[in-house]
Amino acid sequence: MSLSKKFFIFLFSLCTMYFVLGTTAHAAGEFNTDFEVTYTLRENGITEVKNKITLTNIFSNLYATSYSVVLSGVSPKNIISYGSDGASYIVNTKQDEGQTNINIDFPDTVVGKGNSRTFYLTYDESSFAVKTGEVWEVTIPKIGDENAFSSYFVNLIVPKNLGQEAYISPSPRSTDHNESHFVYRFTKDDVKTSGVVAGFGQFQVFSFTLNYHLENPLSKTAQTEITLPPDTSYQKMYYTNLNPRPNSMYVDRDGNWIANYALKPRERVDVIASGQVQIFASVRPFPKPSEETLKDNLKPNTYWEVDDPNIKNLANNLKTPKAIYDYVSTTLKYDYGRVKPNVERLGASRALNAPNSAICMEFTDLFVAIARAAGIPAREVNGYAYTENPEIQPLSLVNDVLHAWPEYYDYKKNAWIPVDPTWASTTGGIDYFSKLDLRHFTFVIHGVDSVRPYPAGSYKLGINPQKDIFVSFGSLPQERNTKLQATAYLESWIPLVANRMDLEITNPGPSAYYDVLPKIYFDKNEVKYDKTIETLLPFQTHETYIEIPFSFLGTKTPEIVRVLINGQDLEVKTGKTQVIVYNLIFIFLLAIVFLVTILIRLGKISFRWKFPKKNS
Repeated sequence: MSLSKKFFIFLFSLCTMYFVLGTTAHAAGEFNTDFEVTYTLRENGITEVKNKITLTNIFSNLYATSYSVVLSGVSPKNIISYGSDGASYIVNTKQDEGQTNINIDFPDTVVGKGNSRTFYLTYDESSFAVKTGEVWEVTIPKIGDENAFSSYFVNLIVPKNLGQEAYISPSPRSTDHNESHFVYRFTKDDVKTSGVVAGFGQFQVFSFTLNYHLENPLSKTAQTEITLPPDTSYQKMYYTNLNPRPNSMYVDRDGNWIANYALKPRERVDVIASGQVQIFASVRPFPKPSEETLKDNLKPNTYWEVDDPNIKNLANNLKTPKAIYDYVSTTLKYDYGRVKPNVERLGASRALNAPNSAICMEFTDLFVAIARAAGIPAREVNGYAYTENPEIQPLSLVNDVLHAWPEYYDYKKNAWIPVDPTWASTTGGIDYFSKLDLRHFTFVIHGVDSVRPYPAGSYKLGINPQKDIFVSFGSLPQERNTKLQATAYLESWIPLVANRMDLEITNPGPSAYYDVLPKIYFDKNEVKYDKTIETLLPFQTHETYIEIPFSFLGTKTPEIVRVLINGQDLEVKTGKTQVIVYNLIFIFLLAIVFLVTILIRLGKISFRWKFPKKNS
């Protein structure tokens, strides 16, 4: 090329989704391209994309007269380009099979080695931020060819009105904020693999309906149990319906909510549980597990071969939950061909021997086994995980095949922390360790046992069972803090001993109560009462009692027993006057019997019985 014909058209293809369409080889080596892309999310969900582009000449005889961008998978609006001086540039756009071709003509030339042109390309795009339920989910695309850029920076600006950061991956290089916005900054290394995925909002809400099919094949009454999705450190349950109501309920050592049903001989019962679940972005106040439970979550179990030499060796090397998570998510490969109902569960040891044949169970089992071998309490969770992955989604929507993920216990936070090495693998490295997304809905927890109790979706009858799990985005119920109901009644009166008042406390739903301690008053004086109810589940009734003291002539016996519990005031009259009268009558009768007995012994009173003689 002669110096008198300094003319060059720079053609560069930039992808703003998940792959790059290509760049011209000579352009990449003849110009330095520095990119800074700022994604500003507006409150209506539209994202303003501002590309600051700097082209620097590498050679003295080559310069750019135009710049072309190809956007794939998006529908940009309000496309504008201008120079660093604010002067507008001519922009021509063309739609072609899902792609938008943007060509920018430069009004002048920048000539000379090392000289640069800085200009801007802005447009609006609606697909980068989507509101799912209560959460705004933001997806910033990765770059396809990192070598095409001398430098590449990404800024993400999010209004505070959209909610607090729930999760973000990868971790930003820096985070800032002002009165109205959060600002996150990333480099080329951060976005070259998986882009940026973030969620904003305090919590997510799902509505659910779960069906359980129970049958008693015996000729006598039998007890059977179902497992209801429980509260955890990250989720709160609201049950608006549980029909029929169980005979009893309790919380097992792993924190599962167990409902017991008594079935008559040959009886079949369909149980329907429905309501909402609130999934939080961070740890919420929740009762701590016992030391005994934490010790149970260190033991070997079926599928968790803690004593396997290979697993023990890995535990000695990895040592921390993050290192274990990284190892599992990068070593095992997800086998989509095994995603089907009733698939064989391999367990941790077999997963190590077949790393390319893993699904969520193997990712989870291997994490749990290594963590336990390293002295870190860990357990498995089965539940519903919302995903758009077309290779996994149909099973969870049609055949009730649940997702599995592990939890480890964090002693600093005093909470079970969920992570998902499976999704880290299938998404190409999105961080599901630092903060899990708001799409994981816990159905059942396996810590003491690796198999039981069984989750919702497992209680089926017949060879062609119907779908029993229905989950969708929802909203919180209007009634979330129903008052507890209390009833009390006095037992039959027994003379000269303390009386007893039986107390029944019922939770009408929709949510559980914790550490319930009634306040008891005898007349106006509060008395010591330490029978705390650790957990009162929705629709559960707890039975307890209060001892009413006996004293001669009723000096310590209250006239009224008052029970205060979660805003309810219950008063029960003891019938003190009647009790005193009955006691006096009883004492008087005892005194008479005692006096008569003495007189008889002294011979003061004798009884002679005369019987008629029989005729011979």
